[in-house]
Amino acid sequence: MHLSKKCSVFKVVLSALLIVALLQLIYLSFLSKFHGKQQRYRYSELFGGSGSKTKAAQHEKNARKERLRYSLSTGGIFDNSGQYRIYKNLIKSDFTTNLKPGSPQDNPNILSLATHTTLNNLHHLDSLLERWQNPLSVAIFAHDQDVKFATALAYALSFYCPKIQEFVDFHLVCLSGEMASFPEQDREHFVGLEDCSSVFKRLETHRDKFKNYAIHGNISYPNNLLRNVARGGVESAYILVIDIDMMPNADLHQQFLAMIVKQELVSDEVFVLPAFEIRHDRKMPATKQELVQLYQVGEVRPFYEELCPRCQAPTNYSQWVNIHVRGTAPLEVSYRLTWVDPWEPFYIGPRTTPLYDENFKQYGFNRISQACELHVAGYRFSVLNSAFVVHRGFKIQGEFHAKKDEENKRNRVLFRSFKEGLKTKYPSSTRRC
Repeated sequence: MHLSKKCSVFKVVLSALLIVALLQLIYLSFLSKFHGKQQRYRYSELFGGSGSKTKAAQHEKNARKERLRYSLSTGGIFDNSGQYRIYKNLIKSDFTTNLKPGSPQDNPNILSLATHTTLNNLHHLDSLLERWQNPLSVAIFAHDQDVKFATALAYALSFYCPKIQEFVDFHLVCLSGEMASFPEQDREHFVGLEDCSSVFKRLETHRDKFKNYAIHGNISYPNNLLRNVARGGVESAYILVIDIDMMPNADLHQQFLAMIVKQELVSDEVFVLPAFEIRHDRKMPATKQELVQLYQVGEVRPFYEELCPRCQAPTNYSQWVNIHVRGTAPLEVSYRLTWVDPWEPFYIGPRTTPLYDENFKQYGFNRISQACELHVAGYRFSVLNSAFVVHRGFKIQGEFHAKKDEENKRNRVLFRSFKEGLKTKYPSSTRRC
């Protein structure tokens, strides 16, 4: 009798476990179907299904898709060398779309930021836009399968991220033999993409795909072409060109606007922003006071201090650091400098400054050449009292790709002929590099 009761209890427990297991299977099946339905909903939202709640929202999303389709249908344009295909304004921001025609001087936006990147560094856009919530032009270089990924992910960023939708213009550059296409059939690229943070998480999977300019297939990274493409994508009177893993000080846009409206527009002056680099684990400084504190304890140092100290030394960091600026002090010019080789300052300049020479690719002399031309063309270099840019992470010798020195040597030869060409381009100038 006692044994019979044990058997009955065992059967009850076993039955209960079976019921729980069955319920779990039903629940998991439901979750799977729900997730699949959710993914189809997200996918239809991205590609113009009936997901949107209002007709106005659906119309806006369709308009964005059609603008992308049109940009891609043009097939892009070739650069001057014929080696690269450029999709200018692949995706336009709301700011650019709604901009009324007129001269840059009449433009309500005085200053824009222009930057360039490959897909493996595009994740930096998130933190950059937190600091710079103003018009921003991004030129992306992609090769092989990354052309498809870059198109898809740039589109998803503009679709899901309100600030990107509002301010960021994307341009795409690839090899002339490659073409971008509308990612309508590439559903796998969008699996798991349901909001802005999920797109940036996907971008994180592409980071560190290759080191610096060591792109697979031995492809040259056309940094100066990309800078020109990004510059050409804005209509503002002044432009700041930086690499995507750099960040300007907080409130630079407002401070510069307050400064520039007080003076007459000058076409032969550029405003230098001292450049620094910070340890990877430190928080980016927002103000000069924060930067100087980190500088004094060695957590921040001049840009390229280990790789090429001469490239930034003419900025005169000790003079700049010792200029005391109160928190509410206006942005202004502190001192002026004459360009000397091999200074390569970061600066805010009028949109009429000479373009970067697109013959320079990969590592070496790409920015020095442009600064050299500014000098020969007669530009003044005016250092601002409290504005700056900071590169994320210290630049260290051993962290560069294997062909860095070889590329530098090749571009040094190119730089010599470039300087000779400036004599013909500016025959009346007495300045030389």
